[in-house]
Amino acid sequence: MALAEQMETIEDPWRPRAPTTLEDLGVPRTLVQDLVLRRALVDGRTSTLGLSSALAISPVVVTSLIEELRALRYLEVQGLDGRDYLVALTDLGRDQANERMKLSRYVGAVPVSLEAYTAMVERQRAFPQINRASIRRAFADLVVSDQLLDELGPAARSPGALFLYGPPGTGKSSIAERLNRIHGDAVLIPHAVEVDGQVITVFDPVVHQPIESQPTGLDPRWVLCRRPSIIVGGELTADMLDLQYEAGSGIYLAPLQMQANNGIFVIDDFGRQTLTPEQLLNRWIVPLDRSIDYLSLSYGVKFQIPFDAKIVFSTNLEPSSLGDEAFFRRIENKILVPSIDDAQFDEVLVRVTEAMGIAVEPGAPEYLRFVSREFGDGDLRPYLPQSVCRILRSICEYEEQPLVLSRSAIDRVARIYFTHADALRSQGTRADAAGAPQVDVLREEELINGEAVVAPPVVTAF
Repeated sequence: MALAEQMETIEDPWRPRAPTTLEDLGVPRTLVQDLVLRRALVDGRTSTLGLSSALAISPVVVTSLIEELRALRYLEVQGLDGRDYLVALTDLGRDQANERMKLSRYVGAVPVSLEAYTAMVERQRAFPQINRASIRRAFADLVVSDQLLDELGPAARSPGALFLYGPPGTGKSSIAERLNRIHGDAVLIPHAVEVDGQVITVFDPVVHQPIESQPTGLDPRWVLCRRPSIIVGGELTADMLDLQYEAGSGIYLAPLQMQANNGIFVIDDFGRQTLTPEQLLNRWIVPLDRSIDYLSLSYGVKFQIPFDAKIVFSTNLEPSSLGDEAFFRRIENKILVPSIDDAQFDEVLVRVTEAMGIAVEPGAPEYLRFVSREFGDGDLRPYLPQSVCRILRSICEYEEQPLVLSRSAIDRVARIYFTHADALRSQGTRADAAGAPQVDVLREEELINGEAVVAPPVVTAF
């Protein structure tokens, strides 16, 4: 069943219907009147349907607003287009609109009330029905061990934060990005929320993914979206977790955890932000424990919002360097994402080469594993096959050669990929008694300022 069809089956009290009166909007009447005036100022000459579309309220409500503003001599009707009023600001209305523009330049959808937003988040709390089959479907495009999946499944089901740790390049970010796949439903996100007469914008088309067909009769101030998934890394700063007031527009931007409500909030590269793990914990100690957060408007008014995002911390740093026992006690699910074994590495290579149309010579997978261990971090990482194949494709296209992964091609790629991998230049490869590939590395002599300098083979981990 399509997501929009799922919404059609939800009982009427759950799904917000388009309000038919000003009182049903649940926000101050003066705020809505100001929105109409500012919108009319921006549009010049406008109409009932134009205002209805821009402000996400029904034509019936717009008509009543026009009548009120006509009575105040702020609007005048200049004609009819069928049953659609054509309206414009009077001189008095233009003066009033300009005055209101000095306080706020917001001319978008009428916000919903904080009470309505809180109730909706509470109703939409996720209770995913996860089992072995569903968790394997969610990660079908990744090569992940059954043991790791059997740890991820219960952790995804349980409330509270999730901590993913392990060496660099083992796929923690890829795993975190796919956790949202366990959800097959959709949630309602408001365009904006009103608090103390102020507008807080929530819906962000960069973050939220609306479904193609919105349910019939839905209050257009809400957008039916897939459960949000927000991922941030080292760019995360403390101010991104609080309301951000835009003085130029007079509106507030919702913090990231508010935008992620009813979804997943991934903090990648945890421990590499400008704010320390201790500072982040102190900011979220109440939200993580009580599922509520507190925000403040620029002039000191403090209010409560629900905190219903699944927080996922992902790091390649040593956990003991990030926090003490009190910190990790608040994160019940801690999962190690280790390096992959030979069979998993080969499976990743098969998927990548098949997808990219690359032929693989016999012995190439074994040789790539050897090169990876020898010149990389000493073990196998799942991202390496794709990186190697991308470079190989560029080389083959440049030289107009067939796409073939061979030992010589791997040497060529390694010279580009690994730092100072020119140390791979050798007189050839030989097999030891067990048949494992080995590389005879030659030191190179380079002339620097006319003197011979011996350059040792230097290899940097990828």
